[in-house]
Amino acid sequence: MVGRLLARGMIAGVCAACLAFVFARLFGEPQVALAIAFESARDTAAGMAAEPELVSRAVQASFGLLTAAVLYGAAYGGIFAIVFALAYGRVGRFSPRALALLLAGAGFLTFVLIPDLKYPPNPPAVGLPGTIGLRTATYFEMIVLSVCVMAVSVLVGQRLIQRLGAWNGTVCAAGIFVVLTALVQAGLPDINEVPADFPALVLWRFREAAIGMQLVLWSALGLVFGRLAAPVVAPGAVRHGAG
Repeated sequence: MVGRLLARGMIAGVCAACLAFVFARLFGEPQVALAIAFESARDTAAGMAAEPELVSRAVQASFGLLTAAVLYGAAYGGIFAIVFALAYGRVGRFSPRALALLLAGAGFLTFVLIPDLKYPPNPPAVGLPGTIGLRTATYFEMIVLSVCVMAVSVLVGQRLIQRLGAWNGTVCAAGIFVVLTALVQAGLPDINEVPADFPALVLWRFREAAIGMQLVLWSALGLVFGRLAAPVVAPGAVRHGAG
């Protein structure tokens, strides 16, 4: 069964990535173009020569972006399917579709929203070349700590639900997650390298588009995979529902 789920997960991931590509092409790429124009104007004013493009912007914004999105989506879809197979029947009595949406929401919260609240994505022209290593390390630290916080909150929440009931236990677990997340984020260093003259609107819209792309990806992944996985894990229920 895991092999069949894995194949369906990768298919769902590719479908979700295509939708995310369309979103990024419509809303993200215009902001990237504006940021690159700002960077070029700043370099020209400083008397710096423009760096040669190894890959043209047209290719980057079309085939390059699509290829990266598809590979990214297929990998995430495969991992998502494995996590689903491990969780199905062990995390509550959820239907395949409900569990897929629940896992997709948890994935978006853990891998995207929480890390991006601390270290939001930046367009070109934002960030110093000498701090790339620091920024990369702290961002992945935030992801790892976010996963740990989610795992602790889920484990504690399951015990609290047994003692306090579903509603009270869930609320307490959510409170624990928020508190632990705030402590983790407060303990990591802040990084502020946005140039003073960088357009605030471009920065804001780029970050909106970056998070929106991830939201489209995870939402579509949960919806599509839940539909594809239902006949595999609960074929009887699917036939009964169809009848």
